[in-house]
Amino acid sequence: MSFPPLIGTAALQARLGNPALIVLDASWYLPDTGRDARVEFSEGHIPGAQFFDLDLASDHATALPHMLPIAAEFESVARGLGISAESEIVVYDGSGVNLSAARVWWMFRAFGHERVSVLDGGLGAWRAEQRPLEAGEPMPRVPGTFHAVLRASCVRSLDEMATIVASGSAQVVDARPEGRFHGRDPEPRPGLRSGRMPGALSIPYAELVDATGRMLGAVSLRERFRGAGVDLTAPVVATCGSGTSACAVLLALEVLGAPAGALYDGAWTEWAGRDDTPVEVG
Repeated sequence: MSFPPLIGTAALQARLGNPALIVLDASWYLPDTGRDARVEFSEGHIPGAQFFDLDLASDHATALPHMLPIAAEFESVARGLGISAESEIVVYDGSGVNLSAARVWWMFRAFGHERVSVLDGGLGAWRAEQRPLEAGEPMPRVPGTFHAVLRASCVRSLDEMATIVASGSAQVVDARPEGRFHGRDPEPRPGLRSGRMPGALSIPYAELVDATGRMLGAVSLRERFRGAGVDLTAPVVATCGSGTSACAVLLALEVLGAPAGALYDGAWTEWAGRDDTPVEVG
């Protein structure tokens, strides 16, 4: 059974203690924020949650950040967290804008696990409602039996993106802030050109949530996509700086019941780190 993409704070609290439930704190932050996700997890997390290390669960054979690992490596990480086929996973982060929780939601979906939801509003909404927290490290779980099989339709490669950009066969939606999309602001990673892929559309990931960190309502969400020129009935490939925040766009498409989008995993770091890929500015 396919799980809803979002779950509310009250619904999650009511399910705490369910043996099938696996809650994952997938918080991750850029180095320039000064935040340490692992330390923050130890200081306070949702009861029973485990820390999902996004850096650990990435491909270490490439210099590109946060690329999907091979299925066997992701399977090993998931099993270590006690995850099996019947597990009901809820993912959250502490960013308030689904910076990384949506990425982990997408990773499980890409590796064949449908029983996964994102906590709407994340840890910020949970704290604001004064729901219970616990500190310290969680007890180790019995290893699970999760089996990972990558769905190729979920991911787009550099060569595939070059074809898409040249042909216009899919809508490219860029989740980076507008300043970076238009080439006005520098990239946080050194050595990258500024700008966007030709023909790309801009939907900054932080604009998909309200002031509480919850996903915009369906009407507002549809208006945001349509205002950016996105046809919600046509194929979408999401991109960003490193393939992390773009997954918030894929989560929003799922919430709207739109056709499932794909992710350009190499994202701007791969595209703009080369000298043979076209870039637009302005």
